Amino acid sequence: MTTVAIDARKIADFGIGTYVRGLVGALARLDHAVRYLLLAGPDGPAALPHLPGNFRWLEERSPGYSLRELVSVARSLRRERVDLFHAPHYVVPFALPCPFVVTVHDLIHLRFPEHRSRLELAYARTMIGRAVRRAERVIAVSRSTAEELSASFPAAAGKLEVIPNGVDEAFRHPPSDAETRSALAGAGLEPGYLLFVGNPKPHKNLERLLAAYRRLLDRRPAAPPLVLVGEREGVRSPVASWIARAGLEGRVRRLGHQPAGHLPALYRGASMLLQPSLWEGFGMPVAEAMAAGTPVVAGARGALPEVAGDAALLVDPEDTEALCRAISQLLDDPARRAELGDRGRARAGAFHWDDCARRTLEVYRRALGSGYGGTG
Repeated sequence: MTTVAIDARKIADFGIGTYVRGLVGALARLDHAVRYLLLAGPDGPAALPHLPGNFRWLEERSPGYSLRELVSVARSLRRERVDLFHAPHYVVPFALPCPFVVTVHDLIHLRFPEHRSRLELAYARTMIGRAVRRAERVIAVSRSTAEELSASFPAAAGKLEVIPNGVDEAFRHPPSDAETRSALAGAGLEPGYLLFVGNPKPHKNLERLLAAYRRLLDRRPAAPPLVLVGEREGVRSPVASWIARAGLEGRVRRLGHQPAGHLPALYRGASMLLQPSLWEGFGMPVAEAMAAGTPVVAGARGALPEVAGDAALLVDPEDTEALCRAISQLLDDPARRAELGDRGRARAGAFHWDDCARRTLEVYRRALGSGYGGTG
């Protein structure tokens, strides 16, 4: 039986963690002919507790972006006689004993070098280049990422497969109004707030969103509160100083990191999602909000127009006034919000984890050729 190993150490994270959970969950539904080995820390199994018998967890404690992982992971794969390794991000161990597939989500580090040290930039460029050069196949989660990857690393061009992310089914069947109100009450929220989902990294453009919200309040003091979801506890964050500088204390709620199970109600209770990113490799919050029927205002950059299609209000993310105006226009126009919600549900129908898994299985098959023993 073919053994495919997947690096699942980031399974509890946003971003790559959402990808790993969605892909592995769908593979578990679709493929019972391949043995899967999931490398993760001791908390990994709690993220997907009910996997079938052809899936096995292997504890791997080496931290991400460390020298240790470059050796330890390869040693585990050699010991387990793995046939194919899937790296869900661009850090691939040295001396792998088998062919591998790599998924590249974005090139944010290289697109915004001013936010990284020289060492971080050198590491990212070296590891991405090495991964795409040596991989059997390279998966990009959007055409935008694929085009950027081909332009920056020509070795990727002949190996690329664009496979969009999926959306968890929980977002397509959000809680009822009564269930939503009950879920929000625990956080002290009433439906109708403005919502931002993401970490405060510079490319998320949160500081400019706060400036746009300040303008909105100056013009309409009764505007709904802004709710921020995604900050990690214990991680140094500039958000408090941004809020203070904009004079927004008491008008912005910081809920921090929320379990995935809480997100459907948070989307359902929002009047709109605000995602004015300067760049995204995909933009999971946009896809999730659309699936939940929540109107979206998003930056017209990177993969966001590709993911949203005509189901979101797209704005120049560097134009604070345009962002403020877009929010105000949607607040004034319930019919437009309803229209965007309907379009979003339809658009999100293009993003299913089972589709992602089927196409990924085909990539595994091509990477291994006649040595592959699974279904797809």
